[in-house]
Amino acid sequence: MRVLVLAGSSRSGSVNRRLAGLVADLITRAGATADLATLEQFPMPGYDGDAEADQGPPPGAEALRDRVAAAQALVIASPEYNASVPGVVKNAVDWVSRFRPQPFKDKQTLLVSASPSMVGGNRGLWALRVPLEHLGARVYPDMFSLAMAHQGFDEEGRLTDPGLGERLHATIESFLDLVEADVRYLCLRHRWYEFLGDRSDALVTARAQD
Repeated sequence: MRVLVLAGSSRSGSVNRRLAGLVADLITRAGATADLATLEQFPMPGYDGDAEADQGPPPGAEALRDRVAAAQALVIASPEYNASVPGVVKNAVDWVSRFRPQPFKDKQTLLVSASPSMVGGNRGLWALRVPLEHLGARVYPDMFSLAMAHQGFDEEGRLTDPGLGERLHATIESFLDLVEADVRYLCLRHRWYEFLGDRSDALVTARAQD
């Protein structure tokens, strides 16, 4: 399995980049392939419908679309700005959502965050769930938020709190088990889509063939 791990911050010292790196390492240790990336690799202007009509989507959006499409699952390590999702993360989602077929649809997605605050960026993750689930992503119910993240990592990039480290490890393993089931066992694909641009049947059931 291939999992795109996207850090939603471009700052070199970002705690979310560190968290994304740790998640990628845990995914690799679990036997899957981690494709680690940061948003700075996919430069995009603010979404503009006129610019899209005149020039098409920017190359950064196309590159991110390709990485999302090539993966069976997606992990986003997103900061929290003013108790919500960062504008750059939402802008990337908006641009990528314009492609057809819509790349977030069906994508098993895990949301994680790290923040110096006491709530660990959890409010931003709840805000990020809304557009992703609207676009058909299957967002994993259990999210991981690291509070007081500026003190949360040791020199080797591991979590200083053993209990949180065990919880993150268990979350990653459970998420990968779900992704594997989704990829390998077609009889489990019984889904309802709310994405308004979806032209497929509202209720989709794929059955394994003998």
